[in-house]
Amino acid sequence: MNTLIRYRAALALFPALAAALIALPATAAEWQPTKPVRFIVGFPPGGATDLVARIMQPRLSAALGNQVIVDNRPGANGVIALQILKNAEPDGHSVAMGHIGGMVISPAIQKVNYNIYKDYAFLTMLVSLQNILIVHPSVPAKTLPDFLTHAKAQQGKLNYASSGVGSPGHLAGVLLESMTKIPMTHVPYKGGGPAITDLLAGHIPAFMAVISTAVPHVQSGKVRAIAVTGGRRAEALPEVPTMAEAGVKGYLATNWYGLLAPAKTPSNAQTRLTREFVATLKQPDVIRQLRDRGIDASPSSPAEYLEFVRSEEKRWIPIIKAAGITAE
Repeated sequence: MNTLIRYRAALALFPALAAALIALPATAAEWQPTKPVRFIVGFPPGGATDLVARIMQPRLSAALGNQVIVDNRPGANGVIALQILKNAEPDGHSVAMGHIGGMVISPAIQKVNYNIYKDYAFLTMLVSLQNILIVHPSVPAKTLPDFLTHAKAQQGKLNYASSGVGSPGHLAGVLLESMTKIPMTHVPYKGGGPAITDLLAGHIPAFMAVISTAVPHVQSGKVRAIAVTGGRRAEALPEVPTMAEAGVKGYLATNWYGLLAPAKTPSNAQTRLTREFVATLKQPDVIRQLRDRGIDASPSSPAEYLEFVRSEEKRWIPIIKAAGITAE
């Protein structure tokens, strides 16, 4: 009798037990891409965002077991790329490089059709890097004091390029103007590639560039480096002083890129993507290639990435408002 009771109890429990056993693999299963993964970059080839993506691309493809394709979608300081990501299928096969322009600055200076905190999943920080003030050799300035004296004599008419309105280079220039009380004229470009082309051709005298764009041209002597915008000298250009060292005490303006996915991307896909991107950034050859261009690999947890972006909002939005920066 006891055996019969135990048998019936087992039968009654079986459906629930079976369902639980079936559910376990689905929950714990590692996500695998079933088609190429699109890595959306909001700037054209030739700039720092594109460089970082292409250094990582072959290693990510190997790690994920499927091709990672860099998809350049330039425009509006990275806004277009984030709009595309928002509307992408949230299946793990689309990610984008988020940066200060599209995530912090553009939402503060124009109406965008996305909400950074509602429409995206924060996966990891990718890299941190500095801006650098570079000039065409025809500019009569070799140091920051020389440059500021020259700019002051131009009475606000000295042009400097950046990769776009509200870009890190633009903000770095605004901060320099604000702290020195020397006005200049900002000339926005659609990315670092077009801007460096015009600087090399002598069409514009100065460029507040992402350091990776500038390094090879500084090393070749085609442009002159004045100062970097971070808190320490760049390993790739150790002879170039920081703005603070060169005389503008307290100056600091850094740049960064991170990884985003659509908000409803499955958690196992988010976990796998985060793991592979972080692992790629820890590979010695990737670290070396990035450092050779003045870029530091800076992988993080999703929570650290989110907290950092919130801190950047608190720092830069008051500066943006004080300068009256608006989208063109």
